[in-house]
Amino acid sequence: MIRDIQGLHHVTSLASDAQKNNDFFTKVLGLRRVKKTVNFDAPEVYHLYYGDELGTPGTVMTYFPFPGARRGRAGIGEVGTTVFAIPTGAVGYWQERLTKAGVANISSDTYFGAPRLRFSGPDGDAFAVVEVDNHSRDPWTGNGVPADVAIRGFHSTDMRLWDATATAELLEFMGYEKQDQSGSVTRYHIPGGNDANVIDLAQLQASPAAQGAGSVHHVAFAVENRAKQLEVRKALMDTGYQVTPVIDRDYFWAIYFRTPGGVLFEIATNEPGFDRDEDTAHLGEALKLPSQHEHLRHLLEQKYLEPIHD
Repeated sequence: MIRDIQGLHHVTSLASDAQKNNDFFTKVLGLRRVKKTVNFDAPEVYHLYYGDELGTPGTVMTYFPFPGARRGRAGIGEVGTTVFAIPTGAVGYWQERLTKAGVANISSDTYFGAPRLRFSGPDGDAFAVVEVDNHSRDPWTGNGVPADVAIRGFHSTDMRLWDATATAELLEFMGYEKQDQSGSVTRYHIPGGNDANVIDLAQLQASPAAQGAGSVHHVAFAVENRAKQLEVRKALMDTGYQVTPVIDRDYFWAIYFRTPGGVLFEIATNEPGFDRDEDTAHLGEALKLPSQHEHLRHLLEQKYLEPIHD
């Protein structure tokens, strides 16, 4: 069994408009944009990162906003809902804030014993905030959300699967333990992990998902450093998974593999972090390009990357 995974590192999704995406996460959810860069494989498309002050692993939502992208179709074989943690008693604040902002599909309920508020992002993305009693992460308050109600980072994601058995076995191999069950949803968590240490597996009968704007592209799990990442890679490959070589993503190193349920998993390092090329006070302000794309800067800025207005 793998013992080096700490919980979630980041969640990466697809969008159709960079400005709307930026406004939603910074002006509505109150997160900090910690990096403005481009897709390594499609440099004409932004890669935007949102999180806490430093972009701490377990707080970072990232997006590839492909201009005009068609919306995805929800279904099995994908991450369904991305859930953020908020302090106890904060659901009422968020219901009022999201309603005033015109956010769609707001509904409240109690889920695994905790108050939860569900809502949609600009491309129909499925989100929720859930109240958490114990939280050790400091929130970002630079976008106007008070500290006593602000988002603390991720709580969890859920995965929609036709048959959750093989994915459950994978999670247990990755160090997760079964924690609870509610109907067809089984909750797993990593004891002693970071505060983003919960995964819910939802088993249901539905059509396969079709990826597009609003879909989660992949979910990334955190390991401390490159040495631990290599140990995880070997363990996964020894178990029969096809895992990519280590890829330098500038702010972390990454490996990827496809799960039995069809969801793309990434294992990402906590090092070196988002302050490797920007001062902490100015994270996310300048367009940062991977070195292999720096020669394209003028073309990208003049032709492809519409300015994002803060």
